[in-house]
Amino acid sequence: MPPNYSARSRAIEPFHVMALLARANELQAAGHNVIHLEIGEPDFTTAAPVVEAGQAALAAGLTRYTAARGLPALREAIAGFYASRYGVSVDPERILITPGGSGALLLASSLLVEAGHHWLLADPGYPCNRHFLRLVEGGAKLVPVGPEQRYQLTPALLDEHWDEYTAGTLVASPANPTGTLLGLDELAGLADTGKRRGGHLVVDEIYHGLTYGVDADTVLKVDDDAFVLNSFSKYFGMTGWRLGWLVAPQAAVPELEKLAQNLYISASSIAQHAALACFTAPAIEIFEQRRQAFAERRDFLLPALRELGFKIALEPEGAFYLYADISAFGGDAFAFCQHFLETEHVAFTPGLDFGRYRASTHVRFAYTQSLAQLEEAVQRLRRGLASWRP
Repeated sequence: MPPNYSARSRAIEPFHVMALLARANELQAAGHNVIHLEIGEPDFTTAAPVVEAGQAALAAGLTRYTAARGLPALREAIAGFYASRYGVSVDPERILITPGGSGALLLASSLLVEAGHHWLLADPGYPCNRHFLRLVEGGAKLVPVGPEQRYQLTPALLDEHWDEYTAGTLVASPANPTGTLLGLDELAGLADTGKRRGGHLVVDEIYHGLTYGVDADTVLKVDDDAFVLNSFSKYFGMTGWRLGWLVAPQAAVPELEKLAQNLYISASSIAQHAALACFTAPAIEIFEQRRQAFAERRDFLLPALRELGFKIALEPEGAFYLYADISAFGGDAFAFCQHFLETEHVAFTPGLDFGRYRASTHVRFAYTQSLAQLEEAVQRLRRGLASWRP
């Protein structure tokens, strides 16, 4: 990199899985049947009612900028969703529509983190969280967590790792890459500890709706001061539309709106009009059918991987990932992933993308493909294990 490029850019790591994805695409272009279990994108396309709403918006010429906070009708629809699904009253004025969940994280980190300060984050966790913090001249203090903590931060860990430069805590429920949830008591404990310490609580609820056998609770039930990140990408299946939202305390909204005006003006108008259809009965029915499909995939792949020798300590309650310990097979996770990509054409993600703690002995499988594809993947994994040499 040229020496006159910024230090912040040099400090932000790439997704290590992107090198594997590029190779997977090369193999696919050469005619190989690659099974993609590496990327957190469902195989389902956007639901028909949402597509039709987007097409109608285009036909009607609804292509201009919206207000920086987003369409009032969409903010009201999201508020109605909180009322119907969680029994929580959220003023639409507290909701900002953003370009993906990433836009919500950009707003929150820009507002809440001073240069040289940091948030506490679980390790393993979603990598872009720490990179966004670096972008705003802050940082992430990664706290190692394992199955003993259900891969989640606890009030005790906050007290142990909090210091004078800690600005707050970011947690995810359900979490990527582990799929674990935080209950209301746990969320309340984190909120109380953060307030006692003078920090903020930011909760990533992007995988809400994609839970199995249990419903995720929003932190807003126990902490009205929390900042909540969400997205239309996962449960609502609008990945390429790039649309999310942020719920913030009322006092923060003017500052966040100012940031939004400067950072991106507004989220996509077409995506916003399309997203209005997400809250209709026909669309919700489709999303719930897809949730059941993900549950069936998890219930197949989890025992199948365990039978092959992968150690998965906890049954994930949400998202669509399995975070597996490969230490029984020996070797490094990145080399392990490369082996299966080259020999069996199965792509999955090395733990290095999600942090540092035990990263070299873990991999993530995304069960975002059909059951038939997952069954084929298991057969290839079985065959590839026989040829793996650490």
